[in-house]
Amino acid sequence: MQEARLSNVLPWSSKSPNLYLLGVNLFVNGESTPSDDYIERVGFRTIATESGKIQVNDEDIIIKGFNRHEDHPIVGAAFPLPLMVNDLELIKDMGANAIRTSHYPNDERFLDLCDEQGIYVWEENHGRGLSLEQMQHPNFVEQCRAVNEEMVENHYNHPSIIIWGVLNECASNTEEGKMHYKMQLEQIRSMDQTRPLSFASHHREEELCFDLVDIVSFNLYPQWYTKEDPGQLVDQARKWADELGGKGKPLIMSEFGADGYYGYRSPTKVKGTEERQVEIIERNLQHIWNGSLFRECLFGNLPIAV
Repeated sequence: MQEARLSNVLPWSSKSPNLYLLGVNLFVNGESTPSDDYIERVGFRTIATESGKIQVNDEDIIIKGFNRHEDHPIVGAAFPLPLMVNDLELIKDMGANAIRTSHYPNDERFLDLCDEQGIYVWEENHGRGLSLEQMQHPNFVEQCRAVNEEMVENHYNHPSIIIWGVLNECASNTEEGKMHYKMQLEQIRSMDQTRPLSFASHHREEELCFDLVDIVSFNLYPQWYTKEDPGQLVDQARKWADELGGKGKPLIMSEFGADGYYGYRSPTKVKGTEERQVEIIERNLQHIWNGSLFRECLFGNLPIAV
């Protein structure tokens, strides 16, 4: 391993996404001509989680973002670059500055675009919605180990990635499931101590794994999956976090929202209409943003590529 000190480096941030080209040459047996070379684009920044907030370069940041699936009605998962650019244009046009890669590592080209445009990224592994029985499959541990290793090693140098995530909505409410969360989080932390770790939970007061992470995250859908009042649920989520190992940690609303069928309109605002979708999202945002809980971190679960 070799270390080098660089002077006059400008930090990378959402407002100033400064990037540099890093060139590496491989010399074999003392030869004067390199046998191979590699050029990587990098950025320099620090990430911390102090006083219940997230900091980039020692400054508190406000995350306003989207959960993005690499799925499209026309191209499926085979996204061309112009469509990736269009996604980011839509996202930035709405005033957002962050993406959660729900629920798998994203295309390298999309991460390059996030580096260029100053989009914060929560990247997570492939595990989503798995029961304890599924997590106990004999191939589960090895598969997750390989995916986590590939994700971190391949994407480590992307300055836009500020959070690593694992196992969306899996069996983190069981002691057996907690062993898997602990194993995977420790694996990622051993490869990268510079980024905070999180996972998205839907287990509410039954969650057992908030003590393992740096950032607590909830998936909650008031007015869509439940009839709960968004304001009351926001306050309750903070209480759950404080009681279950997340006291003093930043808290992200990692999913919220409602479905709406394109072109389905009705003044009665029945479920599935665009009017009902807008109403639910507005109510959620009003309580999330104006309440005492989520002033800095939220990811709306809205379609981007339509």
